[in-house]
Amino acid sequence: MKKFVLGAAMAVMMSTAAHAETIGVSMALFDDNFLTVLRNGMSDYAKTLNGVELQIEDAQNDVAKQQSQIQNFIAAGVDAIIVNPVDTDATAAMSKIAADAGVALVYVNREPVNVDTLPDKQAFVASNEQESGTLETQEICKILGGKGKAVVMMGELSNQAARMRTKDVHDVLATEQCKGIEIVEEQTANWSRTQGADLVTNWLSAGVEFDAVISNNDEMAIGAIQALKAAGRSMDSVVIGGVDATQDALAAMAAGDLDVTVFQNAAGQGQGSVDAALKLAKGEPVEKKVYIPFELVTKENLDKYQAKN
Repeated sequence: MKKFVLGAAMAVMMSTAAHAETIGVSMALFDDNFLTVLRNGMSDYAKTLNGVELQIEDAQNDVAKQQSQIQNFIAAGVDAIIVNPVDTDATAAMSKIAADAGVALVYVNREPVNVDTLPDKQAFVASNEQESGTLETQEICKILGGKGKAVVMMGELSNQAARMRTKDVHDVLATEQCKGIEIVEEQTANWSRTQGADLVTNWLSAGVEFDAVISNNDEMAIGAIQALKAAGRSMDSVVIGGVDATQDALAAMAAGDLDVTVFQNAAGQGQGSVDAALKLAKGEPVEKKVYIPFELVTKENLDKYQAKN
């Protein structure tokens, strides 16, 4: 009897070990509010799964470091890899490395340049960036009544999200309802709160007049708010918009400083990328593009999103 129990226990242990799966994760940057929520979403979800382990690395915004991390994951024998790209124009080489090794690869949040030609066992999980900047700018246009002057703060230009969100802004402002809004300045602040504050400070010092700040993300928008307050400008005199609906952004909206943001489900993207990686590793079919919808957040529906965070 003892032998039978011991044998059964060993069989369970071997079965668990056989089904244990390791996913290597390379994040573009740990020091980023939104990407932290994304990373935590992956980790928290993986903890609910039996036999799934994540090895998460910080690429520190270094393309070469990220490529090296992918190679190291493959050498370590991971079952799948998730990449939040530092530079979305550098993903073709990463796809080739993974494909040559036969390892499943999932890009998360930032759209790879080769998204339409991804090899087998590769996919992209994110939100559709055609929605983000569009929802944000349409709401700002509505608040302004279709007239006024706006400044645009762009993310890192190496990121497809920054380019797409900025295109969304221009497309909306070209419509009949919003063509009365003029873009008077447009520069990058690299997704950074500090750089956003510096950029708006420079605009104010140069005498640039504007009625709205249209930012590619919340962090830069919060930087703009800080600069405007430091300059003594009333927040009632300017419309501020961002994207991501981070906790800090929702707090700024509750305080009456931020007017518009767009909820990007970071935790949902994290969970979706883990699910896709596990399926691809098992040879199961996965859509090449898995999109999780954006949602507009204003002061009117703020309570709903504060509850989510």
